[in-house]
Amino acid sequence: MRSLGVDADGKLAIVEVSMPKIDDCKALVKMESCGVCNGTDIKLVHRNFKNWSSYPTLLGHEGVGRVVEKGKLVTAFEVGDLVMLPFVEGMTDGYHSSWGAYSEYGVVGDWKAMERAGRGPGTPGFSEGHLAQTLIPSDFDPVGASMIVTFREVLSAMKRFEMKENKSIVVIGAGPVGLCFTKFAKLLGMGPVITFDIVEGKLADASSMGADFVFNSQTADMTSVVRGICPDGVDFVVDAVGINALINQAMELVKYNGKICCYGISPKLDMQLDWSKAPYNWTLQFIQWPLKSEELEAHTQVINWMQAGILRADDFISDVLPFDRILEAFRMIEERRTNKKTVIRYN
Repeated sequence: MRSLGVDADGKLAIVEVSMPKIDDCKALVKMESCGVCNGTDIKLVHRNFKNWSSYPTLLGHEGVGRVVEKGKLVTAFEVGDLVMLPFVEGMTDGYHSSWGAYSEYGVVGDWKAMERAGRGPGTPGFSEGHLAQTLIPSDFDPVGASMIVTFREVLSAMKRFEMKENKSIVVIGAGPVGLCFTKFAKLLGMGPVITFDIVEGKLADASSMGADFVFNSQTADMTSVVRGICPDGVDFVVDAVGINALINQAMELVKYNGKICCYGISPKLDMQLDWSKAPYNWTLQFIQWPLKSEELEAHTQVINWMQAGILRADDFISDVLPFDRILEAFRMIEERRTNKKTVIRYN
């Protein structure tokens, strides 16, 4: 099958690798789509993904596919089902797996079948990813469904950050992740929701997601405009882009006992913190690795929002390219020629 590999020099290429094999507790999946992650995928290409040094590697983790074969103990999936998060597991023809969902085929595990067979959570070789390999309603568009990965990751992060109704929030960055924070903040009853970016088109996107206020941080003084709306500061400030300097900037925005939330993680892993302008009490919290168990807990809420029509995947997607043009898709992202999510489709 074909897949997308990157070598130790950051060179991307469509490569031929062996088809994945399944056992009694797993299912073989033909890929339908995979979203390009501006964070994980791009960091892996540039060799600055934290604690990862295994190259060459197969990329992709925001995949959706359809079951074409299943092991005899599998009961969670049936042939024809649309499923989340198929991966290529382990080593394949000399390639490590950075989840490998930019492949024509992947694997999902029925973790309850594995548990019944004595190979469940906590046993050697069990992947936490199996917990979030879930069914998608059959009437969902497989291309749009790739957004569910980001939806679940962001919603589970908001729950971990302890965001809730009637709390004020500043979101810095209006890319796919920042737009999710903006949209979900409104759906969760937070407010006011204030979103910043440096691109006017992205600010328009944030407004369409329900932001109460949007500002261009290159032309507006962030502290002045936030304090003009919330004189005591806001409950939450979210770095959704991964620029370390924003943490210090957020010190002037957060209220007493407020929280600075880092979800977009910079490839630069240190900085000088200056809390001279922060309140006496505040919290800085990083989420660098959304847990798959927490994604699973967010799954039903995301699906319900989508089925109710109040969360539309298409609103977050700007470009859909066939697998044959995947190298072009990565160039578009590197050259900042796409504002929202880019999705690869397989058919």
